[in-house]
Amino acid sequence: MMTLSTASRVSLWLGLLSLAALLLANLALIDIYHGEADTTLEWTAVRWSFAVILAFHAVALTAAWKGCKQPGDMGTTGR
Repeated sequence: MMTLSTASRVSLWLGLLSLAALLLANLALIDIYHGEADTTLEWTAVRWSFAVILAFHAVALTAAWKGCKQPGDMGTTGR
């Protein structure tokens, strides 16, 4: 079971990795659109990018779920 702090750290790193995956997928899709001869590598990059982004969403939602279950004044401004 993942703790809230672990889920938050993993979510942060996967979030940064997913930004790189978005850039990589965009470049791969541009090559595919331009009609490259062999697009096997490009489609593999798109598939891996999807997996990274899906993992990020799963962990981020887990962290949010755990954060909502935490007792305390998480919504206050500290006044």
